[in-house]
Amino acid sequence: AENNQAETAYLLRTPDPARFGLRWCTPLLEVPLCGHATLASAHVLLAELGLTTGEIAFDTRSGPLVVRRAGDAYEMDFPAQPPVRVEAPSGLDEALGATPAEVWASAYLVAVFDDPAVVRGLKPNLVALNAISSAATGGRGNVGVAALAGPDAGHDVVDRFFAPGSGIPEDPATGSLHCILAPLYADKLGRPTVTFHQAYPGRGGDLACETRGDRVLLRGRAITMIESRLRIAPQ
Repeated sequence: AENNQAETAYLLRTPDPARFGLRWCTPLLEVPLCGHATLASAHVLLAELGLTTGEIAFDTRSGPLVVRRAGDAYEMDFPAQPPVRVEAPSGLDEALGATPAEVWASAYLVAVFDDPAVVRGLKPNLVALNAISSAATGGRGNVGVAALAGPDAGHDVVDRFFAPGSGIPEDPATGSLHCILAPLYADKLGRPTVTFHQAYPGRGGDLACETRGDRVLLRGRAITMIESRLRIAPQ
């Protein structure tokens, strides 16, 4: 909460130098699955702390997660969370500020639009989204939005992720969302590999996702932006 980052990853060493315990916390709560903090953890271990193994196993609340080197990028092996199509909850279009063409539900609600410009331009009512999604999914009040990007975009799908139920207005890059979107769009496009651009305003993130049965392989790059020392006051 003091650092005001979307997620903070906590690693626990084990006797196996290529295996770690891993937990993730937002400023509000501990979450069961987090992609970009897993990617960051693997990147720090492999690029900054000198771990020479080709892959790392993380023991998490979502079971064992494996991250592998993939050239100048990384590949994460995560559980797929295929959504089911649902009726749009009352008030969702007003909360989003636009009417989706389809609504799907898994761990989060997903609103699918026909126009990627609508996805990029959304300025939702986060308080309303929190309440609507919590009631619809029985979980946290988080909502993903997505649209096919068009033939010349350089990626297949544009998406964003609003996570007020996790204490995050908007998340910049979300592995757990793509565990839902990857099987959804693999089915829509008729192929296992789909490329996504998460259009967080001002920056964004790019992911290539491959659906393999009940798993999703998420591929992307990471760079180190800052290094610091955290000082914890004695009790």
